[in-house]
Order: sequence, then structure tokens, then C-alpha cells
Amino acid sequence: MVTITEPAQEYLSELLHKQDVEGIAVRIFILDAGTPRAETCISFCRPGEEKEDDDVQELSGFNAYIDQPSIPFLEEAVVDFQKDSMGGQLTIKAPNSRLPKISENSSTEERVNYILYNEINPGLAAHGGMVTLEEIFEESVAVLRFGGGCQGCGMVDVTLKEGVEKTLLSQVPKLTEVRDVTDHSVKENAYYQ
Repeated sequence: MVTITEPAQEYLSELLHKQDVEGIAVRIFILDAGTPRAETCISFCRPGEEKEDDDVQELSGFNAYIDQPSIPFLEEAVVDFQKDSMGGQLTIKAPNSRLPKISENSSTEERVNYILYNEINPGLAAHGGMVTLEEIFEESVAVLRFGGGCQGCGMVDVTLKEGVEKTLLSQVPKLTEVRDVTDHSVKENAYYQ
């Protein structure tokens, strides 16, 4: 789970004490987990703000509530504090925040994101393009959005049907269809006009 080093615990404990709220804790979660925009966050958690399904870490002087949906993305995460001449800095390193480890229990959304970011986007990046998952519709339809050099590209249909769709359908058995919701009339960054 999340490792909170002793220096980080001391620093957080001091911050919490300054809030002067009995029972205040911290909450650790990830915004946009499993995407390139993922951000690992720590916030104050006043009594009553914790969620029923949070995982609780009892630390020296305070509790840390771990957001349940963020748990797979927080595997191997480390919260640390390094003192320096300006006071110090709290850091959070969560190597799995953007791409969780995939297992047989992984959701269709997690599987699709894993394939997009590990297999498909590295190839599209050569043309300045990328593709993201918007949603899984009716449990079997992946709705995608192309960006960068792929948006408005004259070859996007080939990329979608011969590359992205074939790869996803072959590796994610629950998928039956892949749809593109990109507005391809915007062609400013298109790789092929």
C-alpha cells in the first residue's frame, strides 16, 4: 500500500496539529487515476469526511484514509519529506498512478487504458498523436477520442480500424466495438491533411 516515511509522518502530524481540529486526518487519493493526467493528492480529512470504504492506516498521531478506487494505483506509492534550507518539501511518488498493474480482476476500463498507454499511444506519438478512453458504453463499447496529430488526420479511419480497434478487440475479450467521438473537422495539428 502507501508507505509514509517517518519524516513525512512528522511533517504531516505538525500540519494537522496546526489545524486545531480534534480527530483531523489526511486523505490520499488520485485524480484521473489510470490516465496520463493522473495526480496523486493528499488533503485534510475532517471527522465525517472519510468514506465508509476507505482503507485506514493508523499512524503515529493521526490516521491516513486511502480512497478505495485509488488503491490499485497507489501500490508502491511513497510519501516522503525532505528538509532543505527553505523548510522542506513533501513528495508523493506513485509509479502506478497512470497505469495500474493489470490482473485477471482488472476492469474493462483499466485494461483498455493499459493497452492505449502502453501499446497504442507510443506508436501514435511518432506523429504527435494520442488516443484516450472517454467511456465504456453498454459494458462492451469503447468510446475513444483522438488528439494531437490524430485529430483531423486523413488517415485516422485506418488508424482506428486497422490499428486501435484490432488491438483492443483482440486483447480485451469483453469489447465488441470501438467508436471514435473526435471532432475531426479541426485539422490544425493533423499529421496527414
